[in-house]
Amino acid sequence: MREPTVRRLSSVHRVLYRATGGRIGRRLVSNDMLLLSTRGRRTGKRHEVPLLYLRDEGRLVVIASYGGRTQNPDWYENLRADPLVVVQADGQRFDARATVLAGPERDTWWRRFVEAYPGYSGYQKRTDRSIPIVVLEPR
Repeated sequence: MREPTVRRLSSVHRVLYRATGGRIGRRLVSNDMLLLSTRGRRTGKRHEVPLLYLRDEGRLVVIASYGGRTQNPDWYENLRADPLVVVQADGQRFDARATVLAGPERDTWWRRFVEAYPGYSGYQKRTDRSIPIVVLEPR
């Protein structure tokens, strides 16, 4: 799929999710979805992106795959600059702190994401970068 098409679909998904409080857009291909709001690292404006997530007790975990592109997605670079984010998931909206995983913990979560959505293994084959995994912890 071409990037402009993906951006349009993401925009529609985001609008439907926000407008319905997550009743529409909460699940995609049997996976849970959330809306992540980051502050733009250059503009300071808020940006929202729908993302697949997995649960870890009270935390949510997301992956910055960007479809296997060579660069990280903007939302990931934004949260690296400012890890204080806003999350909408399961009909709730809350402030969270984003932490990038590394080492064995990242590897464990990578396997869990590939199990949940096997397409991630193909994304990793398309890129030389290690696809980042991020924990979102309510604050």
